[in-house]
This record gives sequence, structure tokens and C-alpha cells, in this order.
Amino acid sequence: MGLFDFASDIGNKIFGNDDEADEKIAENVEGGNLGIENLKVDYKEGCVTLSGECDDPEAIEKAVLMIGNMEGVNKVINSTNQQELETEQVKYYEIKSGDTLSKIAKEFYGDAMVYTRIFEANKEVIKDPDLIFVGQKIRIPQD
Repeated sequence: MGLFDFASDIGNKIFGNDDEADEKIAENVEGGNLGIENLKVDYKEGCVTLSGECDDPEAIEKAVLMIGNMEGVNKVINSTNQQELETEQVKYYEIKSGDTLSKIAKEFYGDAMVYTRIFEANKEVIKDPDLIFVGQKIRIPQD
């Protein structure tokens, strides 16, 4: 997961202009309390390079998704010490028109009622399980 592409015209509006983007994006990631030490964010023309140290690959996955699901970001480059994430334990899914977390849970787990598992895995990106956006990328934990 060194480079991840996103739709730049959707997501949370965190920064207003390129001059404040680095600081605002870093503040947002730090607010997620993911435990990334020496966090550094570099924003340039829609591309964010994320660097820092963290022992938890899941925290880096969440940070990448938090950043990528911000309006104005179309790529995230993971330059942390966790460049090779253990992605076999998680799948990524892009929200489509008509999707709900229940529908996605039914597709991946065979049970719509376990949508809370998806919500919990993405609470840094999804604030309300009834409010998801077309184009948003989320994590789908695997057994």
C-alpha cells in the first residue's frame, strides 16, 4: 500500500487552500489518536505523502483512508515505517450508489446485521453508519 488513489471531489473538507493543507491534514490524523509518532504530511497538488513511525499497520491503513477520504486529495503515498502493510487481513471497498453498510456486510460476510464490524473498522472515516458517500474508500476486515 505504498500508493493509494482516491476521488478528490468527495469527502470531508479539511483545508481551504494548499498553503494550510499540510497542517490541517496532520491535525486531523493526529485527532484520530492512531499512535503515529513523528507524523509528517506533505501535500502537493492533490497528492499527500505520509511519513512517521508506527508499530501498528492497521493504524497506518486508517491514516491513509482518513487522508484519502478528504476533499482535495486524490493520492496518498505511504512513506511510513509500515510501507508494506498486512493487507491480506483486510480488503478495501469503494462505496457505490445504493450501498449501505448493511448491504456491504451482507456481500462480504453473508449477514447484513454485522455492519457494525465495518463501521468500527472505519470510525475514523465514517462518523455515522447511515451516512456514507459514493466514492469513499473503506476497510473491510477479513477473518
